[in-house]
Amino acid sequence: MLDAEDLKFIAYSVKQGVATVTLNRPDKLNSLMGAMMLELYSALGNAAQDPAVRAVVLTGAGRAFCAGQDLADTAMSPKSGSNAPADIGDVVETFYSPLVRRLRAMPKPVVCAVNGVAAGAGANIALACDIVIAVQAASFIQPFCKLGLVPDAGGTWLLPQLVGRARAVGLALLGDKLGAEQAAQWGLIWKCVAAADFESEVTAVARALAAGPTLGYVRTREAIDKAATSTLDSQLDVERDMQRELGNSQDYAEGVKAFIAKRPPVFAGH
Repeated sequence: MLDAEDLKFIAYSVKQGVATVTLNRPDKLNSLMGAMMLELYSALGNAAQDPAVRAVVLTGAGRAFCAGQDLADTAMSPKSGSNAPADIGDVVETFYSPLVRRLRAMPKPVVCAVNGVAAGAGANIALACDIVIAVQAASFIQPFCKLGLVPDAGGTWLLPQLVGRARAVGLALLGDKLGAEQAAQWGLIWKCVAAADFESEVTAVARALAAGPTLGYVRTREAIDKAATSTLDSQLDVERDMQRELGNSQDYAEGVKAFIAKRPPVFAGH
């Protein structure tokens, strides 16, 4: 199990079935470095395996969610004794790709609470979560074009899936700041919330998910993701197979009993 006291760049806590994972380099706007991403990967793995955790909240400490990759990180520096530039592809393969894959495969729903600017890989890690709630002052930026790079951490897949090709290309090629309100209007995120209501909204959503039918939530996410590259015929088969599985679940049986008895269901998460 994860020892939260050993974490240097991430904070981790569990309360009422919700694991809160906080990017914790506020003095650096929570910019990402190799050691920090390893901690984040480990924390998500712990949440995935902990039966006491039914939902996850990912957020940032201080005034930013995440400013993206810390370009001063040693992983971004040339290898010792070499004049060649750092292998950024290796950085992506070592840190970002496993992290995004873990987020998308989490066996529990993940809420991202974007408390400030989300830039570069920080923005795309947020978008890889299931539900994104942003404070009104937050913004989303794809600054890769300023460095001659492509959006990574899943950005080239996530952006067009969420907002369509035209807006995805515009965001990626121009690197413009997109405010939280417009991000919600475009469908990039679930909701933009006033600062006074932000914490309570995130808590309410996370606790509702933690009390819900976890397996059904996860299969719903998987089905929607499959639809991005699926035909209608094959998607109908996906729905059939998932309904067959879920129809045999404890949560479905409880849901039916609760509906008939006209009482709130008490889901076990499986």
